[in-house]
Parts: sequence; C-alpha cells; structure tokens
Amino acid sequence: MPAHFSQNALLLSLLLGVGQLQAAEPASPKAVATANGIPHPAVIAHRGASFDAPESTAAAYKLARDLGADYLELDLQRSKDGVLFALHDDNLQRTTDVASKFPERKNSPANEFTLAELKSLDAGSWFNTAYPDRARPAYAGLQILTLDEVIDIAQGNPRHKPGLYIETKEPKQFPGIERDLKDKLQDRGWLSPAGSKLAKSELAVGQGKGKVVLQTFEKSSLQKLQEEMPQVPKILLLWVAEGSIEPQSKVKFADSGDQDKATFYARQQPKDNAAFEQWVDFAKASGAIGTGPSATRSDLGDQSYSNLVQPWMNRYTHDLGMLVHVYTLDDDVDFKSVMDAGVDGIFTNRASELLSYYKRPATGTVAQLLELNGF
Repeated sequence: MPAHFSQNALLLSLLLGVGQLQAAEPASPKAVATANGIPHPAVIAHRGASFDAPESTAAAYKLARDLGADYLELDLQRSKDGVLFALHDDNLQRTTDVASKFPERKNSPANEFTLAELKSLDAGSWFNTAYPDRARPAYAGLQILTLDEVIDIAQGNPRHKPGLYIETKEPKQFPGIERDLKDKLQDRGWLSPAGSKLAKSELAVGQGKGKVVLQTFEKSSLQKLQEEMPQVPKILLLWVAEGSIEPQSKVKFADSGDQDKATFYARQQPKDNAAFEQWVDFAKASGAIGTGPSATRSDLGDQSYSNLVQPWMNRYTHDLGMLVHVYTLDDDVDFKSVMDAGVDGIFTNRASELLSYYKRPATGTVAQLLELNGF
C-alpha cells in the first residue's frame, strides 16, 4: 500500500477517534436539567418553607409557593384507609398532639391511623412552642395534608406554579405506594407527556415535563418508580450508613463518644471512592437523572449530615450525565460552599434565603405572604 494511503488512513482513524471522544462527552448539568424541565439551579422547599411555618402544612407550602420556590418537597405516606398524605416522621409525636388525642396509640406509626384520625390532630401548635420567635396564633390547629391538598396548593397561585418533589418514605411499609402515586398523579393531570417543554418561562415548573420529581433512599423503590413512571425525573437520595453507602467506620453514634449526632455525622465518610460510586452507578442504571446527597452544615446544626458533595463526588456524578440536588441547607455560607463544589440545586427550609442568594427576588416578605394567606 502506498505511503500516502496509510497516512490518510491513520489520519482518518485519528479523526474518527476524536469524534468518538467528543460524542462520549456528557451533557452539561444545565443541559441535563433543561432536558428534564428542571430549573438550574433548583430551589427545593424542604417540607415547604419549614423554617418559617410548621413543616408539611398549608402555611409552609403556600408560603414556599408564593415566595417562588421551584418545588414543594414532601414525604409520602399512606393512611390506614389508603389515602396518600404528607408527613416526614414515621411517628406522630414530634409534630402533632397525638399524645393527648390518642394517648394509648401515641407510639404507633402514622400509617396505623385513618385519614379522619390524622385530620383530627393539631399539626401546628408544636411549632409555636419550639420556635416562639416565629410563632403565629394561626398555626395552632393546622392539619396534616393529603397529597391532593398539596397538589391544590401547588396549583393555587396563577402567577407561579411550583412543581412537586415527592419522596416515597419508608416505602417497604407501604407496598404498592409507587402505583398509588402514579394513579393519583395521573388522575390529577400531573403526568406530563415525555416530550413536553417548560411553558411560558423557565420558572413555570408546574406546567412542564419537570413538574414532578420523584425521590427515594430505597433502591427497590427507585426501580418500582421507574417501572411505573419511566417518563418522570427521579433522584436517588444518598446517605452514609450500614445498608446505604458503606461507611469507613462501623462505630455507631451511641458508642462514638460524640455529644451530638451532627458531630458524629460530620466524621462519617464512605468506606472508599468505590462505595460512593456504586450508588451513583446504580442510580444511573435504574433510570435516575440525578442524586440527592447529604451535606455537612457549617454550624453542625439540625439536619447536618455527612458531606457527600465533595467536588470529586459531584464530578463523578456529572460525568455520568446526572444532576446533584443536595439536602438540606439554610445559610448563605453553605449555599456558596456547595455551589462552589458544583451542585445543581438545593433542598432548603428557608426558600426565601436561597431565592435571595440566587438573586431571584420574592414577590413579598415572609411576613407579608403569610398574612396574605391568612396566617
């Protein structure tokens, strides 16, 4: 073969190789978010605006909506009589008056109560006691909300319709909850066709493909959510512990000598890089479009956990073409830290602060919006 033919063949093979390398480059996180109808960076109101109002109540969700949060986040459970409702804890004692209303059942799981029993509980007064500086008389008597009621709130402001960011909470307690959720979202018109785009503006989340994001800590629930709703964006939540990402140390908090859990969590690390990567790989293989890792708060306060948003971790996730939505941060110093590390959205109890950090001004102050909504 003449020399110039072999040189041309070599050049062609090199060009093809470069083309293949370029084709293999993952989409940018912003492009991934846009393709899924998810704002970038995303403001995810954790249990609503739960710093300023009782978590998972109408006050917290209406405030988050009217501030302009992209998503109302909720933990999904199912009542004894089969109704889907929003509550974080398995037990009702922290956020209701179950001990006085049903003293003999105060330690029972929430799913052992009927909807009527759940609705009879005061889910707001505890907040006034715990946070007297943020107390409001109208919080007393607030009720636990059904998923239907949260959807009504999300649809209730014509100027801004946030999406829903729904966690299947302890899904093994609720066999079939993934199908129940699909049926409810379908009934309410919240399962958009796969090709639908964001409507009107980038912030019209509740009208586009990304109007619902599904999240879970459970691998099996992620797979079931993918089977039931393959077109809906999904997030695998990440946690360091036995049964989740394998930790370096097997010492439990009770044996650690640490005075508080935040200090204990701050020292928890994955056993090695592979222990972290395995969970991200599983998320990708199971249809998730991103992960929801924990973060360590600078003040080591409540909701401060292991630091799973180290830059190398975010790079690994991004290299797989996936997003990183971190939980749960409330202060500018932490917002800056995780954004610098490369995250694509933040779960926050203080939607007002995160919106301000992103230079997305709210339509009013927290106090003004609460009062407009009757609180």
